[in-house]
Amino acid sequence: MTEFIWPVRVYYEDTDSGGVVYYANYLKFMERARTELLRECGFEQDQLIEEEGVLFAVRRIEADYLCPARFNDALLVSANVTAHGKASMTFTQEVRLAETDQVLCRGEVKVACLDVARFRPHPFPKKLLAALAVE
Repeated sequence: MTEFIWPVRVYYEDTDSGGVVYYANYLKFMERARTELLRECGFEQDQLIEEEGVLFAVRRIEADYLCPARFNDALLVSANVTAHGKASMTFTQEVRLAETDQVLCRGEVKVACLDVARFRPHPFPKKLLAALAVE
């Protein structure tokens, strides 16, 4: 799969008292990009719960904050699958300033696929792996 990119605008509510994006909000931006990647591939998370009996949970995250984003900045957030196992998937993600393509934050996110009823690891649906081109 080619690099997936989702545009995000920084709202006033995303900033801290210093006028820059609060660090935890970068994680929200990354979450949105992963969700939109799934949507782009034809999968809604509520439908996966209902039809496949699986949900996704962040198991691990590592983030490097390189430069601040500010109110009203236009950002580009990438989401790329870089590794996967039977019940886990690793994404590398970047938040970049749209105007200059400068990397503001870089992260690696490991997501687990869980059985809804037991909250135990469950293999990813084969059709999802095929859509993400990671079989």
